[in-house]
Amino acid sequence: MRLLLISDTHVPARAKDLPAEVWAAVDAADVVVHAGDWVDVALLDQLETRAARLVGVYGNNDHGVLRERLPLVASVTLDGVRCTVVHETGAKDRREQRMQAAFPDTDVLVFGHSHIPWDSTAPNGMRLLNPGSCTDRRREPFRTYLTAEIDAGELTSVELHRIG
Repeated sequence: MRLLLISDTHVPARAKDLPAEVWAAVDAADVVVHAGDWVDVALLDQLETRAARLVGVYGNNDHGVLRERLPLVASVTLDGVRCTVVHETGAKDRREQRMQAAFPDTDVLVFGHSHIPWDSTAPNGMRLLNPGSCTDRRREPFRTYLTAEIDAGELTSVELHRIG
């Protein structure tokens, strides 16, 4: 199972659209995961139409219809891997321990908010992934997103993609 992980797209506030390579990744993915800060419901509508499957949450910059249509926390099992999606996880210090306590039955936690890519593992083995932002790099050198694969109930690969 091929996953595309994105967050903090801020369309159209920070970019008019997703980059072409991200749209190509949407088309190639079995599941698209968006960890919040969409800003406009139009992108949600587009991804719901184009993605084979979409899992998303709202972020702190999402209001109105986005909060009506999206949850604060999404939990799904993908090919035997228990995944949770949230927007914010707080400060990076002790993040793994806090998220392990908050989501003890999760194998993979996808989050956003910081625009900073993150890949770490909690003491209990939970993988924490932040794709950064594919539209707004802030202080990062590149705009980024993640792809991952799940095979036979295991997360088998995670790849950070840099744009520009």
